[in-house]
Amino acid sequence: MSEFLGFAWELLAKVVYNVVAVVSSILNLLVFGWVEYFNIFMTYFTTFDLVGKIGAVILFAMLIAVPVLIVAILVHRYRINRRLHRDDTSNKALYREIGRLNKQVLDLMDEKNKLLALKVNAMGGTKQIPYVGASALADDHLPTVGNVVGAAAGAATGAAAGEGAAATAVMSGNASLALDGAGVKDAAAAMAKATVEAKTLAEEKEIAQANRFPKLSLVDLKYRDWESPVYDDAISLEDFVDSFRAFACSQMKLYYTPEIIRRFVAGMAASKLLILEGISGTGKTSLPYSFSRYLDNPATIVSVQPSFRDRTEVLGYFNEFSKRFNETEFLRAVYEAGLRQDPSMIVLDEMNLARVEYYFAEILSVLEMPSHDEWVLDLVPTQWAADPKALHDGKLTIVDSLWFIGTANNDDSTFTITDKVYDRAIPIELNERADAFECEPHERVHVTADHLQYLFQKAKVEYVIDEELLQKMHKLDQYLQTRFKLAFGNRIIKQMYDFIPVYVACGGTELGGMDYIIARKVLKKFESMNVSFVRDEMKGLIEYIEKTFGEGGLPDSVMYLQRIQNFY
Repeated sequence: MSEFLGFAWELLAKVVYNVVAVVSSILNLLVFGWVEYFNIFMTYFTTFDLVGKIGAVILFAMLIAVPVLIVAILVHRYRINRRLHRDDTSNKALYREIGRLNKQVLDLMDEKNKLLALKVNAMGGTKQIPYVGASALADDHLPTVGNVVGAAAGAATGAAAGEGAAATAVMSGNASLALDGAGVKDAAAAMAKATVEAKTLAEEKEIAQANRFPKLSLVDLKYRDWESPVYDDAISLEDFVDSFRAFACSQMKLYYTPEIIRRFVAGMAASKLLILEGISGTGKTSLPYSFSRYLDNPATIVSVQPSFRDRTEVLGYFNEFSKRFNETEFLRAVYEAGLRQDPSMIVLDEMNLARVEYYFAEILSVLEMPSHDEWVLDLVPTQWAADPKALHDGKLTIVDSLWFIGTANNDDSTFTITDKVYDRAIPIELNERADAFECEPHERVHVTADHLQYLFQKAKVEYVIDEELLQKMHKLDQYLQTRFKLAFGNRIIKQMYDFIPVYVACGGTELGGMDYIIARKVLKKFESMNVSFVRDEMKGLIEYIEKTFGEGGLPDSVMYLQRIQNFY
Protein backbone atom coordinates (compact mmCIF):
# COMPACT_ATOMS: atom_id res chain seq x y z
CA MET A 1 0.00 0.00 0.00
CA SER A 2 2.87 2.36 0.80
CA GLU A 3 4.33 1.76 -2.64
CA PHE A 4 1.00 2.74 -4.26
CA LEU A 5 0.77 5.91 -2.21
CA GLY A 6 4.33 6.78 -3.20
CA PHE A 7 3.43 6.19 -6.83
CA ALA A 8 0.29 8.33 -6.64
CA TRP A 9 2.11 11.12 -4.81
CA GLU A 10 4.93 11.25 -7.32
CA LEU A 11 2.52 11.12 -10.30
CA LEU A 12 0.14 13.81 -9.03
CA ALA A 13 3.05 16.00 -7.91
CA LYS A 14 4.47 15.84 -11.41
CA VAL A 15 1.08 16.78 -12.90
CA VAL A 16 0.67 19.70 -10.51
CA TYR A 17 4.23 20.80 -11.19
CA ASN A 18 3.58 20.79 -14.93
CA VAL A 19 0.30 22.70 -14.52
CA VAL A 20 2.00 25.30 -12.36
CA ALA A 21 4.84 25.47 -14.86
CA VAL A 22 2.36 26.04 -17.70
CA VAL A 23 0.52 28.77 -15.78
CA SER A 24 3.81 30.33 -14.75
CA SER A 25 5.01 30.23 -18.34
CA ILE A 26 1.79 31.91 -19.57
CA LEU A 27 2.08 34.60 -16.92
CA ASN A 28 5.73 35.13 -17.77
CA LEU A 29 4.82 35.21 -21.47
CA LEU A 30 1.98 37.70 -21.15
CA VAL A 31 2.69 39.65 -17.95
CA PHE A 32 5.93 39.25 -16.04
CA GLY A 33 8.22 38.63 -18.96
CA TRP A 34 7.80 42.11 -20.45
CA VAL A 35 10.62 43.53 -18.35
CA GLU A 36 13.03 40.98 -19.80
CA TYR A 37 11.63 41.56 -23.29
CA PHE A 38 12.16 45.27 -22.94
CA ASN A 39 15.73 44.84 -21.64
CA ILE A 40 16.62 42.60 -24.59
CA PHE A 41 15.04 45.15 -26.95
CA MET A 42 17.05 48.06 -25.47
CA THR A 43 20.30 46.02 -25.44
CA TYR A 44 20.22 45.34 -29.16
CA PHE A 45 18.35 48.46 -30.31
CA THR A 46 21.34 50.78 -29.94
CA THR A 47 23.52 48.53 -32.10
CA PHE A 48 21.12 48.41 -35.11
CA ASP A 49 21.25 50.61 -38.15
CA LEU A 50 18.10 52.43 -39.30
CA VAL A 51 16.57 49.43 -41.06
CA GLY A 52 17.27 47.19 -38.06
CA LYS A 53 15.74 49.68 -35.65
CA ILE A 54 12.55 49.87 -37.77
CA GLY A 55 12.36 46.06 -37.89
CA ALA A 56 12.91 45.83 -34.11
CA VAL A 57 10.16 48.33 -33.42
CA ILE A 58 7.73 46.47 -35.71
CA LEU A 59 8.58 43.12 -34.08
CA PHE A 60 8.19 44.50 -30.55
CA ALA A 61 4.83 46.13 -31.53
CA MET A 62 3.60 42.79 -32.85
CA LEU A 63 4.54 41.14 -29.58
CA ILE A 64 2.59 43.80 -27.66
CA ALA A 65 -0.44 43.36 -29.99
CA VAL A 66 -0.77 39.64 -29.27
CA PRO A 67 -1.66 39.88 -25.52
CA VAL A 68 -3.70 43.02 -26.10
CA LEU A 69 -5.74 41.19 -28.76
CA ILE A 70 -6.22 38.19 -26.47
CA VAL A 71 -7.42 40.41 -23.63
CA ALA A 72 -9.79 42.27 -25.97
CA ILE A 73 -11.30 39.02 -27.25
CA LEU A 74 -11.83 37.76 -23.71
CA VAL A 75 -13.48 41.01 -22.61
CA HIS A 76 -15.70 41.02 -25.71
CA ARG A 77 -16.81 37.44 -25.11
CA TYR A 78 -17.56 38.27 -21.49
CA ARG A 79 -19.72 41.24 -22.43
CA ILE A 80 -21.63 39.19 -25.05
CA ASN A 81 -22.34 36.47 -22.51
CA ARG A 82 -23.62 38.98 -19.99
CA ARG A 83 -25.84 40.65 -22.61
CA LEU A 84 -27.29 37.34 -23.77
CA HIS A 85 -28.07 36.42 -20.20
CA ARG A 86 -29.78 39.79 -19.62
CA ASP A 87 -31.76 39.50 -22.93
CA ASP A 88 -32.88 36.02 -22.00
CA THR A 89 -34.21 37.34 -18.71
CA SER A 90 -36.00 40.22 -20.50
CA ASN A 91 -37.50 37.83 -23.07
CA LYS A 92 -38.93 35.65 -20.34
CA ALA A 93 -40.58 38.69 -18.76
CA LEU A 94 -41.87 39.79 -22.20
CA TYR A 95 -43.35 36.36 -22.89
CA ARG A 96 -45.14 36.46 -19.56
CA GLU A 97 -46.55 39.92 -20.37
CA ILE A 98 -47.71 38.77 -23.83
CA GLY A 99 -49.46 35.81 -22.28
CA ARG A 100 -51.20 38.09 -19.78
CA LEU A 101 -52.35 40.47 -22.56
CA ASN A 102 -53.61 37.58 -24.70
CA LYS A 103 -55.70 36.40 -21.79
CA GLN A 104 -57.15 39.90 -21.36
CA VAL A 105 -58.02 40.06 -25.07
CA LEU A 106 -59.82 36.72 -24.91
CA ASP A 107 -61.74 37.86 -21.83
CA LEU A 108 -62.78 41.11 -23.58
CA MET A 109 -63.88 39.23 -26.72
CA ASP A 110 -65.97 36.90 -24.61
CA GLU A 111 -67.56 39.85 -22.82
CA LYS A 112 -68.29 41.58 -26.16
CA ASN A 113 -69.96 38.44 -27.53
CA LYS A 114 -72.15 38.23 -24.45
CA LEU A 115 -73.21 41.89 -24.84
CA LEU A 116 -74.02 41.38 -28.52
CA ALA A 117 -76.10 38.33 -27.70
CA LEU A 118 -78.04 40.31 -25.09
CA LYS A 119 -78.58 43.21 -27.52
CA VAL A 120 -79.90 40.96 -30.30
CA ASN A 121 -82.20 39.09 -27.93
CA ALA A 122 -83.55 42.43 -26.70
CA MET A 123 -84.36 43.40 -30.33
CA GLY A 124 -86.52 40.35 -30.83
CA GLY A 125 -84.16 37.46 -31.39
CA THR A 126 -82.43 36.19 -34.48
CA LYS A 127 -85.66 34.90 -36.00
CA GLN A 128 -86.77 38.45 -36.71
CA ILE A 129 -83.43 40.00 -37.64
CA PRO A 130 -81.21 38.39 -40.29
CA TYR A 131 -78.04 39.07 -38.35
CA VAL A 132 -75.20 36.60 -38.93
CA GLY A 133 -73.06 37.60 -35.97
CA ALA A 134 -75.99 37.42 -33.54
CA SER A 135 -77.18 34.12 -35.03
CA ALA A 136 -73.78 32.59 -34.47
CA LEU A 137 -73.75 33.78 -30.86
CA ALA A 138 -77.22 32.38 -30.15
CA ASP A 139 -76.43 29.02 -31.83
CA ASP A 140 -79.31 29.62 -34.26
CA HIS A 141 -79.37 28.78 -37.95
CA LEU A 142 -77.35 31.12 -40.17
CA PRO A 143 -79.61 33.28 -42.40
CA THR A 144 -79.59 32.85 -46.14
CA VAL A 145 -80.82 35.09 -48.97
CA GLY A 146 -84.07 33.14 -48.81
CA ASN A 147 -84.45 33.92 -45.11
CA VAL A 148 -83.90 37.62 -45.76
CA VAL A 149 -86.46 37.65 -48.58
CA GLY A 150 -88.86 35.72 -46.38
CA ALA A 151 -88.42 38.26 -43.62
CA ALA A 152 -89.18 41.02 -46.10
CA ALA A 153 -92.34 39.23 -47.22
CA GLY A 154 -93.42 38.82 -43.61
CA ALA A 155 -92.87 42.51 -42.93
CA ALA A 156 -94.88 43.39 -46.01
CA THR A 157 -97.75 41.16 -44.82
CA GLY A 158 -97.67 42.89 -41.45
CA ALA A 159 -97.68 46.27 -43.16
CA ALA A 160 -100.75 45.35 -45.19
CA ALA A 161 -102.51 44.24 -42.02
CA GLY A 162 -101.55 47.51 -40.37
CA GLU A 163 -102.93 49.49 -43.28
CA GLY A 164 -106.24 47.59 -43.11
CA ALA A 165 -106.51 48.14 -39.38
CA ALA A 166 -105.81 51.85 -39.72
CA ALA A 167 -108.34 52.21 -42.49
CA THR A 168 -110.94 50.26 -40.45
CA ALA A 169 -110.35 52.49 -37.46
CA VAL A 170 -110.84 55.62 -39.51
CA MET A 171 -114.03 54.24 -41.05
CA SER A 172 -115.39 53.24 -37.62
CA GLY A 173 -114.62 56.63 -36.19
CA ASN A 174 -116.44 58.36 -39.00
CA ALA A 175 -119.45 56.04 -39.12
CA SER A 176 -121.44 58.35 -36.89
CA LEU A 177 -120.98 61.31 -39.22
CA ALA A 178 -123.96 62.49 -41.17
CA LEU A 179 -123.67 61.35 -44.76
CA ASP A 180 -123.73 64.85 -46.15
CA GLY A 181 -121.14 66.10 -48.65
CA ALA A 182 -118.74 67.62 -46.11
CA GLY A 183 -118.82 64.54 -43.86
CA VAL A 184 -118.10 62.17 -46.70
CA LYS A 185 -115.19 64.33 -47.90
CA ASP A 186 -113.71 64.56 -44.40
CA ALA A 187 -114.03 60.84 -43.87
CA ALA A 188 -112.44 60.05 -47.24
CA ALA A 189 -109.57 62.47 -46.60
CA ALA A 190 -108.89 61.09 -43.12
CA MET A 191 -109.00 57.53 -44.40
CA ALA A 192 -106.65 58.32 -47.29
CA LYS A 193 -104.19 60.13 -45.01
CA ALA A 194 -104.20 57.29 -42.49
CA THR A 195 -103.70 54.72 -45.22
CA VAL A 196 -100.76 56.62 -46.78
CA GLU A 197 -99.10 57.20 -43.41
CA ALA A 198 -99.50 53.57 -42.39
CA LYS A 199 -98.17 52.41 -45.75
CA THR A 200 -95.16 54.73 -45.58
CA LEU A 201 -94.29 53.71 -42.03
CA ALA A 202 -94.63 50.05 -42.92
CA GLU A 203 -92.39 50.44 -45.97
CA GLU A 204 -89.74 52.32 -44.00
CA LYS A 205 -89.85 49.64 -41.30
CA GLU A 206 -89.51 46.94 -43.94
CA ILE A 207 -86.54 48.70 -45.50
CA ALA A 208 -84.85 49.18 -42.13
CA GLN A 209 -85.22 45.52 -41.19
CA ALA A 210 -84.68 43.55 -44.39
CA ASN A 211 -82.55 45.65 -46.76
CA ARG A 212 -78.79 45.89 -46.90
CA PHE A 213 -79.00 49.30 -48.66
CA PRO A 214 -81.47 51.22 -46.45
CA LYS A 215 -80.47 54.72 -47.62
CA LEU A 216 -80.66 53.85 -51.31
CA SER A 217 -83.97 52.07 -50.82
CA LEU A 218 -85.38 55.17 -49.12
CA VAL A 219 -84.31 57.13 -52.21
CA ASP A 220 -86.35 54.68 -54.29
CA LEU A 221 -89.30 55.30 -51.97
CA LYS A 222 -88.86 59.07 -52.31
CA TYR A 223 -88.95 59.00 -56.12
CA ARG A 224 -91.63 56.34 -56.52
CA ASP A 225 -94.42 58.91 -56.85
CA TRP A 226 -92.23 61.90 -57.73
CA GLU A 227 -93.48 64.12 -60.51
CA SER A 228 -90.88 65.98 -62.52
CA PRO A 229 -91.37 69.73 -63.10
CA VAL A 230 -91.99 71.38 -66.44
CA TYR A 231 -88.61 71.82 -68.08
CA ASP A 232 -87.51 74.81 -70.12
CA ASP A 233 -86.07 73.49 -73.37
CA ALA A 234 -85.90 76.87 -75.11
CA ILE A 235 -83.22 78.60 -73.01
CA SER A 236 -79.86 79.43 -74.63
CA LEU A 237 -76.47 79.17 -72.98
CA GLU A 238 -76.00 82.93 -72.80
CA ASP A 239 -79.43 83.37 -71.18
CA PHE A 240 -78.61 80.43 -68.93
CA VAL A 241 -75.49 82.19 -67.65
CA ASP A 242 -77.15 85.58 -67.24
CA SER A 243 -80.15 84.06 -65.46
CA PHE A 244 -77.94 82.25 -62.97
CA ARG A 245 -76.00 85.41 -62.19
CA ALA A 246 -79.27 87.26 -61.57
CA PHE A 247 -80.65 84.39 -59.45
CA ALA A 248 -77.53 84.23 -57.27
CA CYS A 249 -77.67 87.98 -56.75
CA SER A 250 -81.40 88.36 -56.09
CA GLN A 251 -82.17 85.14 -54.22
CA MET A 252 -78.93 84.27 -52.41
CA LYS A 253 -77.03 87.57 -52.24
CA LEU A 254 -74.04 85.97 -53.93
CA TYR A 255 -72.14 87.85 -56.62
CA TYR A 256 -70.10 86.39 -59.47
CA THR A 257 -68.54 87.93 -62.54
CA PRO A 258 -69.83 86.74 -65.95
CA GLU A 259 -66.31 85.42 -66.68
CA ILE A 260 -66.35 83.02 -63.72
CA ILE A 261 -69.78 81.68 -64.68
CA ARG A 262 -68.68 81.21 -68.32
CA ARG A 263 -65.67 79.21 -67.20
CA PHE A 264 -67.82 77.13 -64.87
CA VAL A 265 -70.42 76.23 -67.50
CA ALA A 266 -67.78 75.64 -70.19
CA GLY A 267 -65.88 73.49 -67.71
CA MET A 268 -69.00 71.34 -67.28
CA ALA A 269 -68.95 70.78 -71.05
CA ALA A 270 -65.28 69.73 -71.02
CA SER A 271 -65.09 67.48 -67.94
CA LYS A 272 -67.16 65.78 -65.26
CA LEU A 273 -64.68 66.98 -62.63
CA LEU A 274 -64.17 70.68 -61.88
CA ILE A 275 -61.67 71.96 -59.30
CA LEU A 276 -62.33 75.40 -57.79
CA GLU A 277 -59.11 76.86 -56.38
CA GLY A 278 -58.26 80.06 -54.62
CA ILE A 279 -57.88 81.77 -51.29
CA SER A 280 -60.40 81.17 -48.54
CA GLY A 281 -63.62 83.18 -48.60
CA THR A 282 -63.89 83.76 -52.37
CA GLY A 283 -67.01 81.61 -52.86
CA LYS A 284 -65.57 78.28 -53.98
CA THR A 285 -68.19 76.21 -52.18
CA SER A 286 -71.07 78.65 -52.66
CA LEU A 287 -70.66 78.70 -56.47
CA PRO A 288 -71.70 75.07 -57.10
CA TYR A 289 -74.19 75.22 -54.22
CA SER A 290 -75.97 78.29 -55.63
CA PHE A 291 -75.77 76.84 -59.16
CA SER A 292 -77.52 73.67 -58.00
CA ARG A 293 -80.15 75.78 -56.24
CA TYR A 294 -80.66 77.64 -59.50
CA LEU A 295 -81.39 74.26 -61.14
CA ASP A 296 -83.73 73.35 -58.24
CA ASN A 297 -81.59 70.30 -57.41
CA PRO A 298 -79.46 71.14 -54.33
CA ALA A 299 -75.93 69.77 -54.42
CA THR A 300 -74.66 67.25 -51.90
CA ILE A 301 -71.78 68.71 -49.88
CA VAL A 302 -69.21 66.07 -48.83
CA SER A 303 -66.58 67.33 -46.39
CA VAL A 304 -63.32 65.54 -47.17
CA GLN A 305 -61.42 64.43 -44.07
CA PRO A 306 -57.62 64.05 -43.74
CA SER A 307 -58.19 60.37 -42.94
CA PHE A 308 -59.55 59.57 -46.42
CA ARG A 309 -57.35 56.82 -47.91
CA ASP A 310 -59.34 54.70 -50.37
CA ARG A 311 -62.69 54.25 -52.13
CA THR A 312 -64.51 53.10 -48.99
CA GLU A 313 -64.33 56.66 -47.63
CA VAL A 314 -66.62 57.95 -50.40
CA LEU A 315 -68.51 54.86 -51.58
CA GLY A 316 -68.82 52.91 -48.32
CA TYR A 317 -68.33 49.17 -47.83
CA PHE A 318 -70.23 45.96 -47.13
CA ASN A 319 -70.15 44.93 -43.47
CA GLU A 320 -69.82 41.15 -43.34
CA PHE A 321 -70.81 41.08 -39.68
CA SER A 322 -74.13 42.94 -39.98
CA LYS A 323 -74.74 41.95 -43.62
CA ARG A 324 -75.45 45.57 -44.47
CA PHE A 325 -73.73 48.10 -46.66
CA ASN A 326 -72.31 51.09 -44.80
CA GLU A 327 -73.63 53.78 -47.14
CA THR A 328 -72.24 57.31 -47.42
CA GLU A 329 -73.89 60.54 -48.49
CA PHE A 330 -71.65 60.49 -51.54
CA LEU A 331 -73.04 57.09 -52.57
CA ARG A 332 -76.60 58.23 -51.93
CA ALA A 333 -76.08 61.30 -54.13
CA VAL A 334 -74.59 59.22 -56.97
CA TYR A 335 -77.56 56.85 -56.77
CA GLU A 336 -80.14 59.66 -56.59
CA ALA A 337 -78.66 61.37 -59.66
CA GLY A 338 -79.65 58.33 -61.70
CA LEU A 339 -83.33 58.86 -60.79
CA ARG A 340 -83.49 62.50 -61.91
CA GLN A 341 -83.47 64.12 -65.33
CA ASP A 342 -81.88 67.43 -64.33
CA PRO A 343 -78.14 68.01 -63.70
CA SER A 344 -76.85 66.86 -60.30
CA MET A 345 -73.73 67.93 -58.44
CA ILE A 346 -71.60 66.50 -55.65
CA VAL A 347 -69.25 68.97 -53.96
CA LEU A 348 -66.04 67.57 -52.44
CA ASP A 349 -65.32 70.36 -49.99
CA GLU A 350 -61.61 70.83 -49.18
CA MET A 351 -60.85 67.90 -51.48
CA ASN A 352 -57.06 68.15 -51.05
CA LEU A 353 -57.10 67.70 -47.27
CA ALA A 354 -56.38 64.10 -48.29
CA ARG A 355 -54.70 62.74 -51.42
CA VAL A 356 -57.28 62.93 -54.20
CA GLU A 357 -55.49 60.30 -56.28
CA TYR A 358 -56.01 57.80 -53.41
CA TYR A 359 -59.64 58.05 -52.32
CA PHE A 360 -60.97 59.22 -55.73
CA ALA A 361 -58.82 56.94 -57.91
CA GLU A 362 -61.55 54.51 -58.96
CA ILE A 363 -63.97 57.24 -60.00
CA LEU A 364 -61.22 59.01 -61.97
CA SER A 365 -60.54 55.77 -63.82
CA VAL A 366 -64.22 55.09 -64.50
CA LEU A 367 -64.77 58.60 -65.91
CA GLU A 368 -61.91 57.99 -68.35
CA MET A 369 -63.80 55.15 -70.05
CA PRO A 370 -64.80 56.19 -73.60
CA SER A 371 -68.28 54.64 -73.39
CA HIS A 372 -70.77 55.81 -70.77
CA ASP A 373 -71.96 52.20 -70.49
CA GLU A 374 -68.63 51.50 -68.78
CA TRP A 375 -69.14 54.15 -66.09
CA VAL A 376 -69.92 51.47 -63.52
CA LEU A 377 -68.90 51.08 -59.88
CA ASP A 378 -68.77 47.63 -58.25
CA LEU A 379 -70.42 47.76 -54.82
CA VAL A 380 -71.24 44.13 -54.00
CA PRO A 381 -70.50 40.91 -55.90
CA THR A 382 -74.08 39.58 -56.09
CA GLN A 383 -77.62 40.89 -56.40
CA TRP A 384 -80.21 40.33 -53.66
CA ALA A 385 -83.94 40.44 -54.25
CA ALA A 386 -84.48 43.43 -51.92
CA ASP A 387 -81.64 45.55 -53.35
CA PRO A 388 -82.47 49.03 -54.73
CA LYS A 389 -83.95 48.97 -58.22
CA ALA A 390 -81.15 50.99 -59.86
CA LEU A 391 -78.49 48.49 -58.78
CA HIS A 392 -77.82 45.81 -61.39
CA ASP A 393 -75.78 42.77 -60.34
CA GLY A 394 -74.44 44.78 -57.41
CA LYS A 395 -73.16 47.55 -59.72
CA LEU A 396 -74.04 51.25 -59.73
CA THR A 397 -73.87 53.36 -62.89
CA ILE A 398 -72.53 56.93 -62.85
CA VAL A 399 -75.01 58.80 -65.04
CA ASP A 400 -74.07 61.48 -67.55
CA SER A 401 -76.12 64.06 -65.64
CA LEU A 402 -73.75 64.04 -62.64
CA TRP A 403 -70.80 66.40 -62.08
CA PHE A 404 -68.17 66.29 -59.32
CA ILE A 405 -67.03 69.69 -58.05
CA GLY A 406 -63.97 69.90 -55.82
CA THR A 407 -62.84 72.91 -53.80
CA ALA A 408 -59.17 73.27 -52.92
CA ASN A 409 -57.11 75.60 -50.75
CA ASN A 410 -53.38 75.91 -51.28
CA ASP A 411 -51.82 76.13 -47.82
CA ASP A 412 -49.69 74.10 -45.42
CA SER A 413 -52.64 71.97 -44.26
CA THR A 414 -53.36 70.50 -47.70
CA PHE A 415 -51.74 68.15 -50.24
CA THR A 416 -50.65 69.19 -53.70
CA ILE A 417 -53.08 68.03 -56.37
CA THR A 418 -51.09 65.91 -58.81
CA ASP A 419 -50.95 66.27 -62.59
CA LYS A 420 -52.92 63.03 -62.91
CA VAL A 421 -55.93 64.73 -61.32
CA TYR A 422 -55.43 68.11 -62.99
CA ASP A 423 -55.26 66.54 -66.45
CA ARG A 424 -58.70 64.99 -65.98
CA ALA A 425 -60.30 68.09 -64.45
CA ILE A 426 -61.01 71.67 -65.39
CA PRO A 427 -59.43 73.98 -62.78
CA ILE A 428 -61.10 77.33 -62.10
CA GLU A 429 -59.39 79.97 -59.97
CA LEU A 430 -61.40 82.22 -57.66
CA ASN A 431 -58.97 84.64 -56.07
CA GLU A 432 -61.15 87.75 -55.97
CA ARG A 433 -64.63 88.55 -54.75
CA ALA A 434 -66.98 90.08 -57.32
CA ASP A 435 -68.46 93.50 -56.61
CA ALA A 436 -72.06 93.64 -55.45
CA PHE A 437 -74.67 94.84 -57.91
CA GLU A 438 -78.43 95.26 -58.16
CA CYS A 439 -80.73 93.23 -60.41
CA GLU A 440 -84.33 92.21 -60.85
CA PRO A 441 -85.51 89.11 -58.92
CA HIS A 442 -85.06 85.92 -60.87
CA GLU A 443 -86.56 82.52 -60.22
CA ARG A 444 -85.08 79.05 -60.62
CA VAL A 445 -84.99 77.32 -63.99
CA HIS A 446 -85.70 73.69 -64.75
CA VAL A 447 -83.42 72.23 -67.41
CA THR A 448 -82.83 68.57 -68.16
CA ALA A 449 -79.29 67.28 -68.37
CA ASP A 450 -80.04 66.06 -71.91
CA HIS A 451 -80.98 69.57 -72.97
CA LEU A 452 -77.83 70.97 -71.37
CA GLN A 453 -75.75 68.42 -73.28
CA TYR A 454 -77.65 69.37 -76.42
CA LEU A 455 -76.70 73.02 -75.88
CA PHE A 456 -73.05 71.98 -75.50
CA GLN A 457 -73.13 70.01 -78.75
CA LYS A 458 -74.97 72.82 -80.51
CA ALA A 459 -72.27 75.27 -79.46
CA LYS A 460 -69.58 72.99 -80.94
CA VAL A 461 -71.40 73.09 -84.27
CA GLU A 462 -72.16 76.83 -84.27
CA TYR A 463 -68.87 78.09 -82.85
CA VAL A 464 -66.20 76.00 -84.56
CA ILE A 465 -62.72 77.08 -83.50
CA ASP A 466 -61.02 79.25 -86.12
CA GLU A 467 -58.43 77.35 -88.17
CA GLU A 468 -55.88 80.18 -87.94
CA LEU A 469 -56.14 80.12 -84.15
CA LEU A 470 -55.63 76.35 -84.15
CA GLN A 471 -52.48 76.76 -86.27
CA LYS A 472 -51.08 79.24 -83.73
CA MET A 473 -51.90 76.80 -80.95
CA HIS A 474 -50.00 74.01 -82.75
CA LYS A 475 -46.99 76.33 -83.20
CA LEU A 476 -47.01 77.05 -79.47
CA ASP A 477 -47.27 73.31 -78.80
CA GLN A 478 -44.19 72.64 -80.91
CA TYR A 479 -42.29 75.47 -79.20
CA LEU A 480 -43.09 74.07 -75.75
CA GLN A 481 -42.06 70.55 -76.80
CA THR A 482 -38.75 71.78 -78.22
CA ARG A 483 -37.72 74.13 -75.41
CA PHE A 484 -39.39 72.69 -72.29
CA LYS A 485 -40.39 69.09 -73.13
CA LEU A 486 -44.03 70.06 -72.47
CA ALA A 487 -46.94 69.04 -74.68
CA PHE A 488 -50.65 69.76 -74.84
CA GLY A 489 -51.56 66.05 -74.90
CA ASN A 490 -54.61 64.40 -76.43
CA ARG A 491 -56.75 64.87 -73.32
CA ILE A 492 -56.08 68.60 -73.17
CA ILE A 493 -56.72 69.00 -76.90
CA LYS A 494 -60.10 67.27 -76.51
CA GLN A 495 -60.99 69.44 -73.52
CA MET A 496 -60.05 72.53 -75.52
CA TYR A 497 -62.37 71.54 -78.38
CA ASP A 498 -65.19 71.06 -75.83
CA PHE A 499 -64.43 74.12 -73.70
CA ILE A 500 -63.90 76.94 -76.20
CA PRO A 501 -67.19 76.69 -78.23
CA VAL A 502 -69.30 76.62 -75.06
CA TYR A 503 -67.25 79.47 -73.60
CA VAL A 504 -68.01 81.51 -76.73
CA ALA A 505 -71.71 80.55 -76.62
CA CYS A 506 -71.83 81.85 -73.03
CA GLY A 507 -70.60 85.27 -74.18
CA GLY A 508 -66.81 84.87 -74.25
CA THR A 509 -64.26 84.95 -77.08
CA GLU A 510 -62.28 82.18 -78.77
CA LEU A 511 -58.96 83.71 -77.80
CA GLY A 512 -60.11 84.17 -74.20
CA GLY A 513 -61.16 80.53 -73.92
CA MET A 514 -57.89 79.28 -75.44
CA ASP A 515 -55.91 81.61 -73.19
CA TYR A 516 -57.59 80.15 -70.12
CA ILE A 517 -56.99 76.53 -71.12
CA ILE A 518 -53.33 77.17 -72.02
CA ALA A 519 -52.67 78.96 -68.73
CA ARG A 520 -54.48 76.53 -66.43
CA LYS A 521 -53.88 73.23 -68.21
CA VAL A 522 -50.52 73.52 -70.01
CA LEU A 523 -48.40 76.22 -68.38
CA LYS A 524 -49.44 75.00 -64.94
CA LYS A 525 -47.11 72.05 -65.49
CA PHE A 526 -44.21 74.46 -64.90
CA GLU A 527 -45.05 74.29 -61.19
CA SER A 528 -43.91 70.66 -61.11
CA MET A 529 -40.62 71.49 -62.87
CA ASN A 530 -37.41 73.00 -61.51
CA VAL A 531 -38.20 76.53 -62.64
CA SER A 532 -34.76 77.86 -61.72
CA PHE A 533 -33.26 75.95 -64.67
CA VAL A 534 -35.76 77.31 -67.22
CA ARG A 535 -36.34 80.76 -65.77
CA ASP A 536 -34.36 82.52 -68.49
CA GLU A 537 -36.20 80.51 -71.16
CA MET A 538 -39.55 81.78 -69.83
CA LYS A 539 -38.73 85.29 -70.98
CA GLY A 540 -38.31 83.94 -74.49
CA LEU A 541 -41.61 82.04 -74.15
CA ILE A 542 -43.45 85.23 -73.21
CA GLU A 543 -41.97 87.00 -76.23
CA TYR A 544 -42.97 84.08 -78.48
CA ILE A 545 -46.57 84.13 -77.17
CA GLU A 546 -46.90 87.86 -77.79
CA LYS A 547 -45.34 87.52 -81.22
CA THR A 548 -47.63 84.61 -82.22
CA PHE A 549 -50.94 85.70 -80.69
CA GLY A 550 -50.32 89.43 -80.64
CA GLU A 551 -49.43 91.68 -77.75
CA GLY A 552 -52.07 91.23 -75.08
CA GLY A 553 -53.56 88.27 -76.96
CA LEU A 554 -53.08 85.76 -74.12
CA PRO A 555 -53.06 87.96 -70.99
CA ASP A 556 -53.79 85.10 -68.55
CA SER A 557 -50.92 83.01 -69.90
CA VAL A 558 -48.41 85.87 -69.82
CA MET A 559 -49.49 86.91 -66.32
CA TYR A 560 -49.20 83.30 -65.14
CA LEU A 561 -45.65 82.97 -66.48
CA GLN A 562 -44.61 86.27 -64.93
CA ARG A 563 -46.04 85.20 -61.60
CA ILE A 564 -44.05 81.96 -61.69
CA GLN A 565 -40.88 83.90 -62.58
CA ASN A 566 -41.36 86.26 -59.63
CA PHE A 567 -42.28 83.47 -57.25
CA TYR A 568 -39.18 81.38 -57.99
